[in-house]
Amino acid sequence: MNSVYDVIIIGAGAAGMMCAIEAGKRGRSVYLIDHAKKIAEKIRISGGGRCNFTNLYTDYKAFLSKNEHFCKSALMQFTQADFISLINKHGIEHHEKKLGQLFCDSSSKNIIDMLLKECDGANVKIEIETSIKNIEFIDGKYQVKTNRCDVTCDSLVIATGGLSIPKIGASKFGYDIAKQFGLNVLDTRAGLVPLTFNDKLLEQCKNLAGVSVDALVSYKKTSFSEALLFTHRGLSGPAILQISSYWQEGEEIIINLAPDIEVLTVLKNQKQNQPKHDIQTILFSILPKRLAQSICEDKDISGRIADLSDKKLMVLADTINNWHVKPSGTEGYRTAEVTIGGVDTSELSSKTMEAKKQKGLYFIGEVVDVTGHLGGFNFQWAWSSGYVAGKYV
Repeated sequence: MNSVYDVIIIGAGAAGMMCAIEAGKRGRSVYLIDHAKKIAEKIRISGGGRCNFTNLYTDYKAFLSKNEHFCKSALMQFTQADFISLINKHGIEHHEKKLGQLFCDSSSKNIIDMLLKECDGANVKIEIETSIKNIEFIDGKYQVKTNRCDVTCDSLVIATGGLSIPKIGASKFGYDIAKQFGLNVLDTRAGLVPLTFNDKLLEQCKNLAGVSVDALVSYKKTSFSEALLFTHRGLSGPAILQISSYWQEGEEIIINLAPDIEVLTVLKNQKQNQPKHDIQTILFSILPKRLAQSICEDKDISGRIADLSDKKLMVLADTINNWHVKPSGTEGYRTAEVTIGGVDTSELSSKTMEAKKQKGLYFIGEVVDVTGHLGGFNFQWAWSSGYVAGKYV
């Protein structure tokens, strides 16, 4: 049996569902399919189960892409305010956690239920546990063979995400389809991911596992000021996840463990005014106790501050305010929140998300080379790119 639809959307995540809703509202017949047992798993697990669904300060500058301007059109056509209006329409209680990050008060399931309700209202047919066997473009139509049936459509939308979090079904399917139709796909790597280390620095991180500190983390001209967390594998926390999207293998990052304090000035003042104070005790007022102890042990510095040379004080201050570290790598796609790279934006219309040289083929969401900062930006890209495609399929 060969069913015919106006639109087939492969991938029932944030972008795919938003696209289905908008296309269905236009009266298009929509078939939304996913290979997983449950739809929208990334929504469900995000934000500690409360879904950081957008950011009040969404701006194109919060996104990485080979073409930094590509995302502007979609973000303007469907803004964070538009999604918040949808949330409010469904009575979903939410709050700002920090830095414009909006979360559900109760559960990310509220978002999934809202999207399902909207899909139902737009007469979208949803099918899960459906795998794609083959896709062909014949006589101006897309012929899609699945494990369930053969389906035909005018517009085919690829919303299958990237490679991050493979345990919930991430795959390279979307990239393979892009290549099948002659589109360029940029190299991919894990983004918003913890950094790992070798040897001595790894041991130090292991000993400090669980310690968190507000830090300024920099790579070249990019900096983020948020929490940093020591782990058994290396460094994590929002500041590290943010910088990981920019960091290139083999390069150093610079960490300021006390960004609001000129440590050398503090130490020199203490040496003059409180010369009998122990150096570790002084550092306890600047850093978490375990971290202060670790730095002193690593630099073999102890005792009364009066007995320490200015050179030793400079070493301590530099370690705290200007710590240069070279990661050995990242934890990879297993724990990455996003995938950097993907379908080259030069192949797509920024207005419609349609492939320029393949009529009726659209790519939306994470599969495209657009990656947001931590804090709800990637979901907003999913809503915006999905909405835009839904308006034109």
